[in-house]
Amino acid sequence: MDQSLQALLTPPNSLAELDVPQGLLVDLVLRLMFVEGDTPVARMEQVLRVPFKVLDDLLLDMQTEHMVEVPGAISRIGRRAYIYRLTEEGKARARDAMERSQYVGPLPVPLAKYNKAILLQAQRSLVTPAQVREALSHLVLPEGFDRQIGPAINAGTSLFLYGPPGNGKTTIAQAIAELVSGSDPIWLPYAVTVSGQIIQVYDALVHHEVPTEQPMFNIDPRWNCYRRPSVMVGGELKLDSLDLRYDPVSGFYEAPLQMKANGGMFLIDDFGRQQMRPIDLLNRWIVPLETHIDTFRLRTGQTFQVPFKQLIVFSTNLDPTELVDDAFLRRIQIKVEVPSPDEKMYYQLFVMMCRQLKVPFDRASFLHLLQEWYYKPGRALQAVHPRDILRIVVGLCDYLGTPYQLTPEIIDEACRAYFVAPQPYARRTNRQL
Repeated sequence: MDQSLQALLTPPNSLAELDVPQGLLVDLVLRLMFVEGDTPVARMEQVLRVPFKVLDDLLLDMQTEHMVEVPGAISRIGRRAYIYRLTEEGKARARDAMERSQYVGPLPVPLAKYNKAILLQAQRSLVTPAQVREALSHLVLPEGFDRQIGPAINAGTSLFLYGPPGNGKTTIAQAIAELVSGSDPIWLPYAVTVSGQIIQVYDALVHHEVPTEQPMFNIDPRWNCYRRPSVMVGGELKLDSLDLRYDPVSGFYEAPLQMKANGGMFLIDDFGRQQMRPIDLLNRWIVPLETHIDTFRLRTGQTFQVPFKQLIVFSTNLDPTELVDDAFLRRIQIKVEVPSPDEKMYYQLFVMMCRQLKVPFDRASFLHLLQEWYYKPGRALQAVHPRDILRIVVGLCDYLGTPYQLTPEIIDEACRAYFVAPQPYARRTNRQL
């Protein structure tokens, strides 16, 4: 571990070394005890992630102020075995604390420490050509395709994948996410505090804890070691997901998606089909893409800045020049087209899927597929077609109780079930109406 990061994660030995207002920890203790009743010190350590020495000093102060008392102990091994109970004064203070916020969890770290930790860990270990080729080995792609992807991963800034639908853009992005997540892990806090407000960064769907060789007694327990985060969104993305979300009931904030993705990767799939206009995303991100700094506003009107340090991947099957202007595209470092397969690549895909699905390959049936279902109707080849058509073939064979096989007849039946009927169907339907 880098020495600067190690110093940042050094566990606190006193209330002053927490670098947060003492009242914030007092409120957390009061809320925890208000919710759970009589609470052992060990439980406070577990939930609040504060070392015993610091917690013990705070509880002594709270006893002096008649907020808590000790009705008993778990054993006779000292103050660590104490059980604490709220006094009437403590209950009144706890109700006030619950009105301000209902957050009960690990004590937040100061925003300044979070920002410094992200900057110290922004540079991941570099991927090699062999690693990228291995990650993409389950796909059939143009020769040298990894040379376009690898530099974008190592730069860790932005990548734009575009091209016709059904040719593997999302699968490529998922492979990139695995490469990013599988690199050196990252230390992140559960929550941060700024101007007395709490922002929860941790998301169970995004942050996955990993074992570490680092002795945990040397680490501030408010921090955990995670796989590099990967956030993937599609058409459901809304503009407000990119800003702080305040819950008036719970009284604290949830970090926006790009903040959760810091140090990892953020994929916007089907770009252009979100519940917001591309120009709105352009206006929101054009400065962060340039400066690598994002700015947020609390509901009090105060603003603060957070590093914008993740690999941003846009994936679209729409024309990029019609989605966004040149100013936006200039700020995306690398643009990569994922083209439709040519006949050779389509053949490789078909044979590979036959092998995976245990369907004996038949050359005559394959040529029949190309002639009748692509050349004659003028249909474009798509990388996803072999998998989908052969899955229907397997389903038909299973239904009929016959061995897996390819024949022109079963190819026709599968394709009729797969491809959408051409224009004459629409005209016929209109006449009937």
